[in-house]
Amino acid sequence: MREWPLVPPPNHCPALVLNADFRPLSYYPLSLWSWQETVKAVFLDRVNIVSHYDRVVRSPHSEFRLPSVISLKEFVPANRRPAFTRFNVFLRDRFTCQYCGRPFPTHDLTFDHVIPRSRGGRTTWENVITSCAACNLAKGNQMPQSCGMVPLSPPFQPSAHELQENGRGFPPNFLHESWRDFLYWDTELDPL
Repeated sequence: MREWPLVPPPNHCPALVLNADFRPLSYYPLSLWSWQETVKAVFLDRVNIVSHYDRVVRSPHSEFRLPSVISLKEFVPANRRPAFTRFNVFLRDRFTCQYCGRPFPTHDLTFDHVIPRSRGGRTTWENVITSCAACNLAKGNQMPQSCGMVPLSPPFQPSAHELQENGRGFPPNFLHESWRDFLYWDTELDPL
């Protein structure tokens, strides 16, 4: 009896999307497209196929091997200024509470206004930091110096490059073997 290899369902076959310079569009979140988006982009001739899965999808008239890595045909410049979002604040601060210094999963984090809004503080990159719930509650509506809770790092507006670099420190749970050569090829190598 012939044994057939286990093949993942198409929904478990996203494609890593590289810019025209063969670098990922983003590291965190990792730039991935569903197999449907990928197949559509291939047929519209918007991407080059770099690598494949061992997975085929079929139509009544043809079959198509699913791409695991694709590159855009036209270079897309990165945004110079990242969006001011809760997630990007967490990423800037490396998912670490800026008061106690402990890392937390995203669902256990909040953000805190260093200068409270009730005291004239604004919701900007330069006044918002990542905080755990316990530290946020302990600080409350007080000024940092009066309660002894000064942020470990002063808040700042990061560049897109800084967020990308921070994101590289948090690899996704799933990395297909065909992606590895494209995710970390531009990191400095350790001397032997």
